[in-house]
Amino acid sequence: MVLESLITPFRAEQKPGRLFFIGFLFCSVAIFLSLWIFKSQASLIMVFLTTMAALPLIYNTVLMEEEKGLEGMEESWLLKEHAKALKAFIFLFIGATLAFSFWYVVLSAPTTNVLFESQTDTINSINGRLTSYVPLNMSVSFFSKIFFNNVKVLIFCILFSFIYGAGAAFILMWNASVIGAAIGNFMRVELADVAHLIGLDKIFHYFQIISFGLLRYSIHGIPEILAYFVGAMAGGIISIAIIKHDFGTKKFEQVLMDSADLIILSIGVLFVAAILEVFVTPVIFG
Repeated sequence: MVLESLITPFRAEQKPGRLFFIGFLFCSVAIFLSLWIFKSQASLIMVFLTTMAALPLIYNTVLMEEEKGLEGMEESWLLKEHAKALKAFIFLFIGATLAFSFWYVVLSAPTTNVLFESQTDTINSINGRLTSYVPLNMSVSFFSKIFFNNVKVLIFCILFSFIYGAGAAFILMWNASVIGAAIGNFMRVELADVAHLIGLDKIFHYFQIISFGLLRYSIHGIPEILAYFVGAMAGGIISIAIIKHDFGTKKFEQVLMDSADLIILSIGVLFVAAILEVFVTPVIFG
């Protein structure tokens, strides 16, 4: 009750920047509780606890967006209104991601090995997908693989939100933990390489590495997460409309059209994100 009462959906849309600090707080509390009570399963428990803290806010925000869809306004107005909620969600996600990264770097290696065990396994299974250079003659097939894999995640987000209301929150927080672990691991490795430096040069390299690590995973990561949030909102809006017994009515048709537009938008954003991941990120950081 304490964490979920920190901010309301209306305040979140009015001042989305606050969600950055809320996400950082939710994640930090979840990390310490999971290490304290469920240390052997901390890598999953911390994601679950972060989701629990964020779930009321996400669900109530989706509920508010569904009500906007029933007002009969033009689609351009609806998209602008939905953009406010999406902006708040992005700040929440970024706050959680940076919290995972921060604690990955700050905590001791034995602790992070336990805390991010599942995330590390996921990162290792990607096989250098994020930064390895792909020859031009292989880039099309690689692009297709990345794009359709992301579409699968989008479908899961839509289904989870449709079935559980705001169930996609767990998938999104899991992605935040994986990206946070990847950024944290990159920064820790690079910081170790410059640990012999002293004075201002050392401080300069620290900030350079942190900025480089964030940018490396943000170029395509933020558009991907934005697409997942858009899809999750679409599924949640349909779910709430059915729960409120709007199925088969004119209002439900309006909600369905609104959700269809959101899903199409999310696929388009994923397409752009895949282009950035395959053709842009390897050129800059390869």
